[in-house]
Amino acid sequence: MVNYSKALFSLLAGSVILMITSPTLAFSHDIPSYFGICVIDQQTGQGVPLVRLRSTNAVDYWTDSNGWVAFNEHDLMNTEVHFAIDSAGYEYPADGFGFRGVVLTPIAGKLATIPIQRKNLAERLYRVTGQGIFRDSELLRQPIPAVSTSRNAPVTGQDSVQMVPFRNQLFWLWGDTNVPRYPLGNFHTTAATSPSVTNNQTKPDSMIALKYFTDSDGRLRKMLPTNQPGVVWLFGLANVPNSAGEECLVAHFSRHLKLGQMVEHGVAVWNESLQQFEIKATFELDNRWRHPRGQAVRVNDQAGDFVYFCEAFATTRVPSSFAAMIHPDSYESYAWDPNSGKYLWQKLSDPTTQKAESQLLAEEVIPPSQAIYQLSNVEDNQPVLIHRASINWNAYRQRWILIGCEMGGSKSPSALGEIWYAEATSITGPWQQAIKIASHPRYTFYNPRHHQALDKDGGRVIYFEGTYTHQFSGNDQQTPRYDYNQIMYRLDLDSLPMRMAK
Repeated sequence: MVNYSKALFSLLAGSVILMITSPTLAFSHDIPSYFGICVIDQQTGQGVPLVRLRSTNAVDYWTDSNGWVAFNEHDLMNTEVHFAIDSAGYEYPADGFGFRGVVLTPIAGKLATIPIQRKNLAERLYRVTGQGIFRDSELLRQPIPAVSTSRNAPVTGQDSVQMVPFRNQLFWLWGDTNVPRYPLGNFHTTAATSPSVTNNQTKPDSMIALKYFTDSDGRLRKMLPTNQPGVVWLFGLANVPNSAGEECLVAHFSRHLKLGQMVEHGVAVWNESLQQFEIKATFELDNRWRHPRGQAVRVNDQAGDFVYFCEAFATTRVPSSFAAMIHPDSYESYAWDPNSGKYLWQKLSDPTTQKAESQLLAEEVIPPSQAIYQLSNVEDNQPVLIHRASINWNAYRQRWILIGCEMGGSKSPSALGEIWYAEATSITGPWQQAIKIASHPRYTFYNPRHHQALDKDGGRVIYFEGTYTHQFSGNDQQTPRYDYNQIMYRLDLDSLPMRMAK
């Protein structure tokens, strides 16, 4: 990733530098016939992905994962051009007429740098999946991470990531995957591996070195192939011991004819020799919660050794073994028990959701002092309804932390694009205050996943990603290359306001 001197750019806030030095002074080779524009985070000096530069004739240019745009419009070279600047979670100062942009003179072989102010607490780092991740950097012959995965598999879009450490590496799963050759790509789940952080080959600040599972013809391998119609998804991916005490990858599989119409589901296990998942148990269709789901997190404490499953909150658990995970009667839900007047782990009732708890509060069934899911914005006390989230223990904060996507309210700038941070003393809560850490106005950023295995500095710096897509947003304008792909963010927990302190 591009990272410039913080001292230099502290002097350049709100200004633009046109680099007029000879290209050979900055690089060991000639710069091609492009004008390079780099948008950087004013705080860190790092290139900012997903920034739109728009000319006055309404042509859009999007920065790549290093923050670069390679500009070469024949009729606009060597003349003054105004570029409007816009980016979710970032802001450029407005001029006296309210325009947020800069005037540059594009000259082939020259470079301009534009500092931009970050409004998000979380810093956008790079696009993890898809094609052309460092396209403009490569056109400008700028340095890119050695582990760039732009061309290692035919991927143009990927939905809903999961990752678990497995046998000294990281194992990744995605849902529907778009490919270049046809609009319908791999709809039977895609997988990849990457080196673990401990061997120093994975550096989450710059890029993830993904190695996709492919067939002999180079096409993405279906992780759970079937001759039956529909798409196949794997969720609740967990690493648990089998009967021999060996690591075993287990997940819930579901086959859908369309969104919301599940026709088959159960538990699948990773077959190392086939390098695919295979079905080990099929469940009844009316089994709504007694199975892996969402994000899995293994916890071994005084309550026992369990895998907890988090969709919005951790409301389901099962003993940490393959044998338990394939039997529905092994699962427990966390539900309000009116007889005892408290929440209990039990096997009979559906889990109590945030929405259900709100209704029980309104009916005065649950006293306010016993509520555990009534998240509110630390800024204005407005309620925050969580759509999907991930929950992990954080050693630095000595708390359980939640990274969740809000199901947008009437004042939200997006329906499913606002990302929140919350803390609790237990994996089950109570979850009370939340602070927004990333915003995606009029766009979607759903199924966020905090990758605990990537944490740095004892958990002070964490990394999360989610699916960036126009779907469900009401916005029919798709961001080129970025749409329907995964974007990584970094959050320094020391940047949280003091009112969120331990």
